[in-house]
Amino acid sequence: MAVGGSTRCFTLWLWVLMVSAFDLVDAKPGKRGCVPSSCGHIHNISYPFRLKDDPQHCGESLYTLYCENNVTILHLQRLHLPSAKFYVQAINYNNRTIRAVDPGIQKDNCSSIPSYPISGTVINENPYFVPEETFPLYFLKCRNSVNSFLYVDTAPCFNDMEATSSSQPKTYGYVKVKEVEMGDLKAGCSIERMTLVFLSEDWDASYKYIHNALVYGFELRFYYEIPFFCGGQWSISYICYPRNFPGTFRFLWRLIHDILGRYIDVRTVILFCGGLLLLGRFMFGAPTLMVFLIHKWRRRHLSMYNTIEEFLHAENNLVPIRYSYSDIKKMSNKFKDKLGEGGYGCVFKGKLRSGRSGAIKMLGKSKANGEEFISEVATIGRIHHVNVVKLIGYCVEGTKRALVYEFMPNGSLDKYIFSKEGSISLTFKQIYEISLGVARGIEYLHQGCEMQILHFDIKPHNILLDQNFIPKISDFGLAKLYPTDNSIVSLTAARGTLGYIAPELFYKNIGGVSYKADVYSFGMLLMEMASKRKNLNAVVEHPSQIYFPSWVYDQFSVGKDHLEMVDVTEEERMIIKKMVITALWCIQLKPSQRPSMDKVIEMLVGDIECLQMPAKPSLNPHENS
Repeated sequence: MAVGGSTRCFTLWLWVLMVSAFDLVDAKPGKRGCVPSSCGHIHNISYPFRLKDDPQHCGESLYTLYCENNVTILHLQRLHLPSAKFYVQAINYNNRTIRAVDPGIQKDNCSSIPSYPISGTVINENPYFVPEETFPLYFLKCRNSVNSFLYVDTAPCFNDMEATSSSQPKTYGYVKVKEVEMGDLKAGCSIERMTLVFLSEDWDASYKYIHNALVYGFELRFYYEIPFFCGGQWSISYICYPRNFPGTFRFLWRLIHDILGRYIDVRTVILFCGGLLLLGRFMFGAPTLMVFLIHKWRRRHLSMYNTIEEFLHAENNLVPIRYSYSDIKKMSNKFKDKLGEGGYGCVFKGKLRSGRSGAIKMLGKSKANGEEFISEVATIGRIHHVNVVKLIGYCVEGTKRALVYEFMPNGSLDKYIFSKEGSISLTFKQIYEISLGVARGIEYLHQGCEMQILHFDIKPHNILLDQNFIPKISDFGLAKLYPTDNSIVSLTAARGTLGYIAPELFYKNIGGVSYKADVYSFGMLLMEMASKRKNLNAVVEHPSQIYFPSWVYDQFSVGKDHLEMVDVTEEERMIIKKMVITALWCIQLKPSQRPSMDKVIEMLVGDIECLQMPAKPSLNPHENS
């Protein structure tokens, strides 16, 4: 009797819990008796948004908008500052974005600037998040003129930047898109204001274009499920439990959440658990039904990645091994030994089935339907060269994607050429041999395969060194394959790392994009290897050394080929000179003036007396004209 009574009580409690869950779903604000509101030209203000004067049950208070002078206003809270007010331009409920513009921006006045400073930190304090097409924009004031494609000149929109009297020195105004770190700022430049701007992939690097983008406004995404404020930011993660959620069911929630994935909320878990338990009370087929539902859900979830699966099925001649995710966890010892981390994800050390060490790169959330994964497997999955890192295997299992490479015990090149005190130092003879190996690897990618492979991200961080310091090119996430007879390729947006990107990816009028883009990146790499310092560095003793290649050219032009290096032998001095002159040829502004990689190898292995000085390198196409 006691057992039967307990069972009936448990069943009754489940019914009450399920009814409460259904009531929670049904009682969601904005679902009953509410019609869209209007203010000015915004006529579709509906759930989760509401106007301040709408009925309390319509919309969510977190997404309250205001109607002032017939203009829809979005208030964003700022820590220790008054809230920032923005004019709402549009609300898109399909992709869950709201577009707003700063009231200080005037359409026909390019000298107008934003009234409210806003950054990603401010957005994190509000129930929104920044989509990929919205970037931070910094207004800079500089004491000196800056010639760099990274800085967009605001003249003649800001004539007030010029001094009004002899006692006030003339200043120059620029804007810079994307994150600014203090080391990125030119000497004498300071940040005056920051805001957000919406830019397409092929945006034009002119202030007129940027001002038009400011007039258009920036986009913010709002959450589909109402978020909780947890850990200093808004989240819909299962880590943040709703108030009064039964503690005995948290373990069950986590278990089913891990099986089904993270895109599931509390009410769904309650209904799912309660429905299955009640069904099992009357039918013995509940376990079978659960397995069937999980299988169907996982199949639907996997269909999101059918692009990757179709590619892998089509490529029957891939040499790499396909591992399961359980294999990856076992090889990496549950991801205990992290080697590095970047925008792509994390790299862990692992032990392969053969007993050798391997590097396991766990890819993060794809921004382009798995394009980075497909690009990497499609390029290095078929080739083998002593100076290209070997892809041993891969894993594709739902959202879990991993690449397994041969292990490079000496890490990446950047920690040797930008070495700090106490780190291992390479001789110039070793650096020269490494540069020659990298050049041979790139030449193989350009001419040694059935398809021409353009890497588009040659930089010290992507050059790995094995136990004998033999260099191997890695990270083909941005690579593209083209027929070998294609001299010019089509790209919709610049790709690569600032400081190594070829100028034709920004300035279309100096030449088409081709394999010469990799030649430029190699030239910037070679210059840094020869000098053991970064090419762009605002923290230098002399302003003329900020763009190092230009300073090196001036030194070599007057016969100073020592680059102010101490304890360098005459043989090493000749090696440095050969590398520098070759680098100067590679970083010529126009692609047509740069040598091919086979010619670069000839220059590196040839006699220094045969090398002639090229034209002075420039960052700006207007300097040459």
